[in-house]
Amino acid sequence: MPSPSVPATTRGGLPIEVRRSARRKRTVNAVFRDGVAVVSIPAHFTRTQEAEWVQRMVDRLETRAAAPVPDPARADSDLARRAAELSGRYLGGAAKPVSVRWVSNQNSRWGSATPARGTIRLSDKLVGMPEWVVDYVLLHELAHLIESSHGPRFWRLLESYPQTETAKAFLSGAAYASARGLSGEMAEG
Repeated sequence: MPSPSVPATTRGGLPIEVRRSARRKRTVNAVFRDGVAVVSIPAHFTRTQEAEWVQRMVDRLETRAAAPVPDPARADSDLARRAAELSGRYLGGAAKPVSVRWVSNQNSRWGSATPARGTIRLSDKLVGMPEWVVDYVLLHELAHLIESSHGPRFWRLLESYPQTETAKAFLSGAAYASARGLSGEMAEG
């Protein structure tokens, strides 16, 4: 169970609650909850590390809060249209998702598919990444509607997409950088 510290304030009087957790080894996360910036950190962090990470994560929260909110229905319909185009071009139209949407609750995956329901969800952490990377993740999830495992048949489905290996490398680098707090919008960890 995380142990919360006494809420502090930052510029503008924003209340901040720092939660130290022995279960959390190296990841840092921050969310707004009931008007409070809740920052979760590993219990072993020094006070200096805590101050650095709290500032970094509160800055990210404030930046996200100030960003214009896109119309989710339009964004999802654009994504569904793109999925149909990719399925037609690279999978012979075999993948026919029932729904394709952006989600904000995937911090450790770029996307997910539920073949039995025909649903695809892409992490909003992909927003702002190059289009060919988003296309790869979308195509990857479309392929899961045809083949649920990551076996040879699955990877054969992706062979025709020319950016597969480059996109995988890009995402690997983005995850590496994010996990170390180097840059990017993905939640730490």
